[in-house]
Amino acid sequence: MRILFVGDVIGRPGRRALRELLPELRSERSIDYTVVNIENAAGGFGVNPGVLEELADLEIDCYTTGNHVWDKRDGLSLLEQHPNLLRPANYPRGNPGSGLYVGETATGEKIATINLEGQVFMKPLPSPFEAADRLLERLPDDVRVVLVDFHAEATSEKQAMGFHLDGRVTAVVGTHTHVPTADARVLPGGTALQTDVGMTGPYESIIGFRHDKVLRRFALQRNAPFEVAKRDVRVAACIVDADAETGRARSIEALLIPFAG
Repeated sequence: MRILFVGDVIGRPGRRALRELLPELRSERSIDYTVVNIENAAGGFGVNPGVLEELADLEIDCYTTGNHVWDKRDGLSLLEQHPNLLRPANYPRGNPGSGLYVGETATGEKIATINLEGQVFMKPLPSPFEAADRLLERLPDDVRVVLVDFHAEATSEKQAMGFHLDGRVTAVVGTHTHVPTADARVLPGGTALQTDVGMTGPYESIIGFRHDKVLRRFALQRNAPFEVAKRDVRVAACIVDADAETGRARSIEALLIPFAG
């Protein structure tokens, strides 16, 4: 089974690149299941109905998010309307949506996606490690392939999650920091790990936003509105080749694909 995971889609440039490149990528690389993080897809912050409508005709099986999923008020109802649109599972009870989705490939093979958010340099949330353990206990025995999107700031926390879940899930892929890391590997227990897949969006930027706006914040210590950049757009993703019988990863390949459109 070949799983494609696409890192944080940033605004309109990221959505355009995804629309143009995803169909060919799925076909050329014989992808069986696709997961896309869209927490920055609506103007750089959050998700709204227009984003899901724009992506609806693409072969995307599950959407993950992160801390910005709450930023668009009209996006909150989507979490209840679309079971395959996840939010981090370790947010307190009472929030809409779920952090777990079990889908199927075209040939009927089941795959679970778990969405978690880190604690280090983030909101003081309940433990993502305990949330992961709890969700794995709930999975039926016939669900052997499990992909975890760990939306976290600290490299060390993401790697810790990989080792915590090694041998129990197929892959732990990191999102949130928007900079692709060069550490894609399969851990001893058979779990694929990449600390951060990177962003799908404009790379002539500071993590997807116009560098002049972000520089003003750092240099002058003043608030300045963020604005999604436009140049050097790329799709950041990874492909996990998994054994559907055991749930173990055979390999993980990091991708960074230029978009000329």
